[in-house]
Amino acid sequence: MAHHKPSHHSSSDDSEPNDNENHWQTIKTLLPFVWMKGRWDLRLRVILAMAFLVAAKLIGIYVPFLFKDAVDILSPEFKPDVTSVALAVPVAFILGYGMARIMSLFFGQIRDAVFAKVGQNALRNLALSTFRHLHALSLKFHMERKTGGLSRVIERGTRGIDFLLRFMLFNILPTLLEIFLITFVFWTKFGVYYALVTFVCLGSYIFYTIMVTDWRLKFRREMNKQDTEANTKAIDSLLNFETVKYFTNEEHEARRYDVALAKYEKASVRSQTSLALLNVGQSFIISIGLVIVLLMAAQGVIDGRFTIGEFVLVNSLLIQIYMPLNFLGMVYREIKQSLVDMDKMFAMIRTESDVVDRPDAPELTIKGGAVTFENVSFHYMPDRPILKDISFEVPAGTTTAIVGASGAGKSTISRILFRFYDVASGRILIDGQDISEVTQQSLRRQIGVVPQDTVLFNDSIGYNIRYGRPDATDAEVEDAARHAQIHDFIMSLPDHYNSEVGERGLKLSGGEKQRVAIARTILKSPAILLLDEATSALDSATEQDIQTALEEISRNRTTIVIAHRLSTIVNANEIIVLDKGAIIERGTHDLLLGQRGAYYEMWQKQKEATEAMQKLVDLDEFVPEGDKTV
Repeated sequence: MAHHKPSHHSSSDDSEPNDNENHWQTIKTLLPFVWMKGRWDLRLRVILAMAFLVAAKLIGIYVPFLFKDAVDILSPEFKPDVTSVALAVPVAFILGYGMARIMSLFFGQIRDAVFAKVGQNALRNLALSTFRHLHALSLKFHMERKTGGLSRVIERGTRGIDFLLRFMLFNILPTLLEIFLITFVFWTKFGVYYALVTFVCLGSYIFYTIMVTDWRLKFRREMNKQDTEANTKAIDSLLNFETVKYFTNEEHEARRYDVALAKYEKASVRSQTSLALLNVGQSFIISIGLVIVLLMAAQGVIDGRFTIGEFVLVNSLLIQIYMPLNFLGMVYREIKQSLVDMDKMFAMIRTESDVVDRPDAPELTIKGGAVTFENVSFHYMPDRPILKDISFEVPAGTTTAIVGASGAGKSTISRILFRFYDVASGRILIDGQDISEVTQQSLRRQIGVVPQDTVLFNDSIGYNIRYGRPDATDAEVEDAARHAQIHDFIMSLPDHYNSEVGERGLKLSGGEKQRVAIARTILKSPAILLLDEATSALDSATEQDIQTALEEISRNRTTIVIAHRLSTIVNANEIIVLDKGAIIERGTHDLLLGQRGAYYEMWQKQKEATEAMQKLVDLDEFVPEGDKTV
């Protein structure tokens, strides 16, 4: 008798109730990675794997016939004339039975081994394709997606591909082939009624499995929605570890995480209980079909139409059909969910970037590095203009500073110059070349950025500096570190340039991280330098040291400084004052002070704040140590 194996559940259902995923489009997207163009070695492996699959099933179907012959020979009705024949014949059939089982298993394993390289190669190329595509997408896409949710989409999509390749090719197709062959054997050897009962039983089983599984999906969707939510909350909280500690909100974060876990728990319980209903129904249908066919075969033996061996053959063939059917519920759910997961991942792959190069875009050619903004307007949302008809020029080798209140559009200028976004109207030119007409790679190679908040990779200091130019030598890395005034600090560390910086550079101070950022920009050696409030978050002493390093790399380079502290830009060739996305003043430091306008007011406020801070410092130094109170 066949023992029914419970259908296992998976936590990978993440489809939406009204999703109309184009599964065929997903499969068509996957097929070129399996049947790879130009890879005849992999194509040959696919063909061989299919041949081994058919061979394994044909031998598997023949195995019960050998067992049937052995049973018939050993039954009392078989009376050979020679004793040696009585012994030799059943032994030969039993040995043949054992050999056939071994060969069926052997071909199955060889099939898996031959196909393994094809499957893993497909996974590798798909993962690489997805990774490259994610880096090719615009900043807008990444700002709108949650890192935790994005990683889950990729993880589930990759797992779905692996599952689909293995089970579609080596479970569903072999099972369908086996069902066809065994039904054909029943029809030709035992009669149409045996084939009909088997067909009705199989059809009922498949129909019931699909209906109940589709009904259960709503529980699985909810379960995985909460799984993604919990995962996103956990990652977001851990990425902001310092902020959590600043506000002692560990319990608050734990409560938020637990709410999502509790919802996951509830949905998971409902999914498990509905699974029991599926398993019971499947077992009932299989048992009914098995009993009916065996009763029919038993009556055939009683009537003398069948031998005992043929009764055993019926049971063996039924078991051979039901064994793979035991997994059908699980396989159907997983394949369907794999397709949903793959749809989500492939939909992400099919997402087009907001910023794309035109097909024949040339590379940017640098002559001096002059930057020109011509009537540039920009908005993130149509009803909220950020920049309004901005025009200015930064001649090659000069420094232009951009200042203004928070929200004036200063940082947006750096983003559109780096072409994270395309402008709504107007043009940005570098040496007379429209940056929207050249390749993004060639543009970005020529621009070095020192951001306000430097985020480092969780690797060594040496790796983070070398990131500016991965093929740089150790001597070049050290030279860049010296120019950024961080070499001596690095040499004071136990592991020198191999010292780990921690996740996002948490083991380094703000000033040390900025120096690393400056060092890797020096190593990149760009023609144009963009300093995006690079010292605004630092104390005065550190700021002065960093400012010296920045002046070092700015020399003879076209430099745009987005400034918060006006004291850092007094030597700029031109200062542009932004207010609500428009230029309201422009000129040198002295000229702007003489106009006594917006820049003058900003200068006075910062000067007063600096003087007030200096008085507090002087007072603190004047009070005797013993008289100070906390």
